[in-house]
Amino acid sequence: TESSFLLGNAQIVDWPVVYSNDGFCKLSGYHRADVMQKSSTCSFMYGELTDKKTIEKVRQTFDNYESNCFEILLYKKNRTPVWFYMQIAPIRNEHEKVVLFLCTFKDITLFKQPIEDDSTKGWTKFARLTRALTNSRSVLQQLTPMNKAEVVHKHSRLAEVLQLGSDILPQYKQEAPKTPPHIILHYCAFKTTWDWVILILTFYTAIMVPYNVSFKTKQNNIAWLVLDSVVDVIFLVDIVLNFHTTFVGPGGEVISDPKLIRMNYLKTWFVIDLLSCLPYDIINAFENVDEGISSLFSSLKVVRLLRLGRVARKLDHYLEYGAAVLVLLVCVFGLVAHWLACIWYSIGDYEVIDEVTNTIKTDSWLYQLALSIGTPYRYNTTGSGQWEGGPSKDSLYISSLYFTMTSLTTIGFGNIAPTTDGEKIFSVAMMMVGSLLYATIFGNVTTIFQQMYANTNRYHEMLNNVRDFLKLYQVPKGLSERVMDYIVSTWSMSKGIDTEKVLSICPKDMRADICVHLNRKVFNEHPAFRLASDGCLRALAVEFQTIHCAPGDLIYHAGESVDALCFVVSGSLEVIQDDEVVAILG
Repeated sequence: TESSFLLGNAQIVDWPVVYSNDGFCKLSGYHRADVMQKSSTCSFMYGELTDKKTIEKVRQTFDNYESNCFEILLYKKNRTPVWFYMQIAPIRNEHEKVVLFLCTFKDITLFKQPIEDDSTKGWTKFARLTRALTNSRSVLQQLTPMNKAEVVHKHSRLAEVLQLGSDILPQYKQEAPKTPPHIILHYCAFKTTWDWVILILTFYTAIMVPYNVSFKTKQNNIAWLVLDSVVDVIFLVDIVLNFHTTFVGPGGEVISDPKLIRMNYLKTWFVIDLLSCLPYDIINAFENVDEGISSLFSSLKVVRLLRLGRVARKLDHYLEYGAAVLVLLVCVFGLVAHWLACIWYSIGDYEVIDEVTNTIKTDSWLYQLALSIGTPYRYNTTGSGQWEGGPSKDSLYISSLYFTMTSLTTIGFGNIAPTTDGEKIFSVAMMMVGSLLYATIFGNVTTIFQQMYANTNRYHEMLNNVRDFLKLYQVPKGLSERVMDYIVSTWSMSKGIDTEKVLSICPKDMRADICVHLNRKVFNEHPAFRLASDGCLRALAVEFQTIHCAPGDLIYHAGESVDALCFVVSGSLEVIQDDEVVAILG
């Protein structure tokens, strides 16, 4: 059957009804508008046959904020008497304070004796008796297949179902969205920490993957192999977590349905994340792996760089801070220079030896570097018949990074220069990228510094305007000094923030809350506001204006019309009459 209940406010006299569900309206015959703001004791449903003692017990239950249940005779809107099983349960907030009463109702007329009132007398007595006999017969027909024990058991189960224990009563408070089991909220502390770990490992991947691919370093070092394997495992765990993490839908709602989460992840980042967590380093670690297969797996590792798209989305929140943007731009510049250095070395390593004639190209930048640092290439005639020697990998990387940095910053000393066609084509492309990066970074740096000093510039501009005004109208020196002191002191207190402009952005309700907070000292300390309601304080707070007065300023003069009421928040005022101090306020 449909549940029937009322919610009453436990903090207002006579506990007015604040909510009535459709089940109660259908059961009682009253419309919701008829029930609202009436007493939760249901006194509007009392009648001649309602037991006075039960009425008193109900009222005592409300007075004592207790939980109790009663069998009470109430009258519907058409004044039909009905027996109800009524339960009253207090609902507490997070501070364990009773804020609401939950009153549930169950029609138990069929289990009670026929109700005798004035309507049963006279000509309608026979009709009433017939209906009572019909109801009794229907009850007997339902109970006939059961034995006595089953009837008693059913009655006790009815009472048990209607009983609401204190352990299952809800609290009246704001709660975080409930998620199904094994679903993680995307904004919880654990997920936020995990995202930062993934962010750091993604940066590590963005640095190490291009280096390993370009320099063809097989992971013979056990420590590096273990570290990269741990990173792969963490990325794999991240995939599992993403299948169980909520996300924000198109309408701004939190999506916690497991099926929708899986479909969304499969359509977006799953393929990229899966390719990025495959253990390519372990495959390359084996000595008998074919060189072509090793190169293929090394190239596939570059797919991991696509995870940087997530980094950009994660850092988007911090792009409103000038210092964070500056640091991020420097990191991006360094990362691009690192990638280009790896590509620059790969081009030189590919072109330094002619695979057709097995001769070394003397015009390659790698050959010129080897000669300049005294580590030339040597042809091994006795062993493998291949070229050996040359600069160390550390020296090669540093030289490559040096060349890309000088090219990106448009300096270009020329001690390392492109000579082959491939090197020249890459250098042209790098110069184009460098010019865009250079313009973007230094253009943003200029904007960032302008934002950092925007308030200072406005302050000096205002002072210059005031000085020009005072000079133009030949304001006396004493008054000019007072004006300048007032402006400087007011700016130091407000830090140049236009309070009215900020409040105009906020909605009316939020503006009232902020104004109450700004004027809290007046409301808390002044006796005029001790008995004021919250609504009164909110209405007054939006009309308050904070005024800073310098020493010696005149607030009011005798005989002036008063258009405002002033409260002293800090400092003191002197009341002067005939050049004598007659009172000090503050």
